[in-house]
Order: sequence, then C-alpha cells, then structure tokens
Amino acid sequence: AGPSFTNPSLLSPVLHAQLNVDFSVLAGGVKAFHLADVYFHKKSNTTFGGGIFFLDYGSIKQTDAAGNVYGTFKASDYLIQFSASRTYLEKWRYGATLKWINSSYGSYHSFAMAADIGVLYVDTSRQLHLSVVAKNMGYPIKTFNGHPEELPFDLQVGITKKLEKAPFGFSVTAHHLHQFNLLYNDSAYNIANNVSNKNSVFLKAANHFVFATHLYIGANLEGIIGFNQLRNAELNLGSGSGLTGFSAGVAANFKRLHFSFAHAAYQKGIGYNQLGLTLILNSLVGLGQ
Repeated sequence: AGPSFTNPSLLSPVLHAQLNVDFSVLAGGVKAFHLADVYFHKKSNTTFGGGIFFLDYGSIKQTDAAGNVYGTFKASDYLIQFSASRTYLEKWRYGATLKWINSSYGSYHSFAMAADIGVLYVDTSRQLHLSVVAKNMGYPIKTFNGHPEELPFDLQVGITKKLEKAPFGFSVTAHHLHQFNLLYNDSAYNIANNVSNKNSVFLKAANHFVFATHLYIGANLEGIIGFNQLRNAELNLGSGSGLTGFSAGVAANFKRLHFSFAHAAYQKGIGYNQLGLTLILNSLVGLGQ
C-alpha cells in the first residue's frame, strides 16, 4: 500500500485489505506520519485507496525581526487523498488520485486541491514494470498572502526489472522531467563558502535520477540500496558529500503483516530512519474478505 500512495496506477487487487503505517523523525524533531489503506471492489473491478500524510513541526519560537521572543506557535502540514485504479487489457493499469493539501503555521493557513494521474505497464513474463505519473496538478484555494502560487508539479517515469536467474532487481526513476535544471542556487552562500555554482550539462541531467538495487533473499525478505543524485548535489556542503543521497532498507513479508525499515543519509554523520508496518487485515481480523 505504501508505493501506491505516490502513484495511483500501482494500486492493484493484490493489495486488497492492506493497512500501511509509516513513521519517521527528521531534522529538528520534525515528525512524519503516513497511513494508507486499500480495498478492491470486485463488482466494478476497481481498486480504491485512501490515506493521510502528516508533518508535525512541533512548537516553534515566535520572534520579531530583532529576535525578541513573544511566545511559541504550532506548525504542521497534512495531505488527505483518495485514489482509484483499474486494469486495461492484460498488461496495463491506470489510476488517478484526488488530494486535499493543508498547511497551518501559527495564524497563517493555506489549502489546495490537486490530482495525480498514473499509467503502469506490467510484463510478468519478463518481470518488468514501466510507469509514468504526473503529480500535483491543481491550484491553491487559499494562500498565506492572498497571491496564488503554483503547486510543485512533477512528471516522473520509472522502470523496474528483476533478473530472471539471479536474486537481484534494479529500478530507475526520472523525476521533474518538465524542468531541466533542478539545483537551487544561493549566490550569497556560494560566495561566502567558495562554492562554485557552475554545473555541467551532465550533472544537470543526472540530478533527475534516483537509482535502486534490490536483493531478494528468499521469498519473504528483500534488501534495497538507493541513491538520489539530486539530494547528493543539494546537500553537499563543499567538503565532500560522504554517503549523502544514499539510503538502505530491508522489508520482511509475513502472512499477516509486512515490516520495513530504512535509513537515509542526508549529510556526513547525519541520517534518519523510517519504520513501516503493513497489516494484512483480511488475514488478521477477516476484514475485507
């Protein structure tokens, strides 16, 4: 149920009655929660999914321009979404997601409506998956300052291939294909820290890709190593990036639940963990049978 939260075409009857829960703690004590559920409706031959993603920034000091503290305020973001997908012919699946996005920073509030559309091609004989997804197509309904802002649109293409005679698989995802140069350029920081803002065409192209290697250890255990080139480029402080952009995780699948754990490196010596649990409700409590 987890991956289908970001691409509605990944919803399938196989995920029926699965409840996915994820939790992670990020920089500054920011907490991230994710909850998603999937239901397959046989009569309409449609798989439905719903979920919520919540970011809790906790209590933040409220100050004026001179730094005087006047108290604290709460800040949070959350997203609620509903998805549906169907199968076309034997190897195609398509889906759509409708999202409600809300931000609350003290007395400032904003919300927007957005949609995702995805298409998936699955060739089980070759163990090949190809997908295209357009994300965050929408418009803000209420903004912080009354001026409309564009939502962070993202056009992605992904491919996953499992080797036939070896316990390995590989996946490549290309993101933000509608925009060539993705690097943020802070001229003041670059000058103060002697960081060059000149990037080659090759680097600009490479920043669009996320790579992953999958190791299938038996039928129920999977290890994954990933690398996000854009994260590596953006968080490199100029003194060497170390393992910035790399992530590693393990997933264990049992009859009644699936367990996952991942660690992502953001800078030298700084990394964060994510814990995930998927409950198979029809096996646990007979729900959704």
